Amino acid sequence: MSGPAAEIARRLSENAEAVCRRYLSKGRREGHYWLVGNIRNAPGRSLYVRLASSADGRGAPGKWTDAASGEHGDLLDIIATSCGHTIFRETLEEARRFLSLPPPPIGARNRSPRKAPSGTPEAARRLWAATKPFMASLAATYLAGRSILTLAPGDPLRFHPHCFYRPSEEDAPDTRPAWPAMIAAVTDLDGAITGVHRTWLDPATADKAPVAYPRRAMGHLLGHGVRFGRAARVMVAGEGLETILSLRQVLPSLSMIAGTSAAHLAAIAFPAELKRLYFARDDDPAGAIALATISDRAAAGGIEVVPLEPERDDFNGDLMSLGPRRLEASLRKQFLPCDRLQHF
Repeated sequence: MSGPAAEIARRLSENAEAVCRRYLSKGRREGHYWLVGNIRNAPGRSLYVRLASSADGRGAPGKWTDAASGEHGDLLDIIATSCGHTIFRETLEEARRFLSLPPPPIGARNRSPRKAPSGTPEAARRLWAATKPFMASLAATYLAGRSILTLAPGDPLRFHPHCFYRPSEEDAPDTRPAWPAMIAAVTDLDGAITGVHRTWLDPATADKAPVAYPRRAMGHLLGHGVRFGRAARVMVAGEGLETILSLRQVLPSLSMIAGTSAAHLAAIAFPAELKRLYFARDDDPAGAIALATISDRAAAGGIEVVPLEPERDDFNGDLMSLGPRRLEASLRKQFLPCDRLQHF
C-alpha cells in the first residue's frame, strides 16, 4: 500500500478506537484491544483489534486478528466489510468521509490508472498484489481441514479476505458479493503471472463458500499452471490444487504443476528440461481424456508420461481417508524404480 491509501490507513490507525466504535459497534474495549465476534460485527470476543502500539513496538494500532478463523488485516478491511464494498476506491472514499478529509484533487483522480478489464492477466496480477500472506489465514485452515498440513514458504499461494464473487444464474439472489478466498498464482514457463485461481471460502465453516462455483480461474491459462518448485527432468502434473498439494505431503522434493482444470492440464507447456512426467489423474472421464491428450503431446517431444491412479476418486480423497502412509505406499508402487530410489 502506498501514496494516498497509505496515508489514509495511517490516519485511521491514529483513530483506531473511533473506527471500531463506528464499524464494529457490537464489540467493546478491553485494555489496549477492541474485542468483537468477527469482522462482520457479530457479538463475541474472537476478533481483536489493537488500539495502541505494543511495548516492543511490533504491534501497530489498527491491526486485527480473528483467533477463530485466522483472518487478519487492517482498518480498511473492517470498513470494506462493514459497508459491503467490492471496489477498493469505495472503501477509500468512505474512510475519507469518516476522517472528514477532502476528496482528492480532480487531476489526481484523473491520473489514477484505469481498472484492468475483468479476466485479463493484468487484472489477475492486481488481485495477486492485493492479497495477504497465506500462513495463519483462513485458507491455511481450509487446507488443514483437508489434511494438507505441510506448505513451503515459497508456494504460490496467498489469501484475500474479501475477494469479489460474481454470482451466476445458479446462485441465490442474496448471494454475498465478496468472500474470503485462497488465491493461487498461475505462471508461464518464465515464472510470470498470467492468471490466478480463486477458491472462495466460508469463515463460518472454514470450507468452500456456499456458492454455485466456489472455484474459478481468470487470466491467460492455456499452457500455464500453478507451479510448485523449479522445472526439472522429472515432474508431477495434476488437475487441481488440492490434488497436487496432497501429493506434496508425501513427495515434497518433486517439482509439480496444477493445471486448474482437466482441459488446461492437457494443454500445459512442457519445460525444456522435462524428460518424464507423472500424471496424477482424477478418476473420471475428464481425467482419462486429459491423460490421453497429454500423452500424445508428450510422445511427440520425447517425454515419457507415467499415470498415477488414486485409490479413491482423487488423491486428496486418498490422503484424507487413507492417511499419508497409505498414500505414500500407493504412490511408491506406481513410480519407476529409478525415481523411487530418489524420492521415497
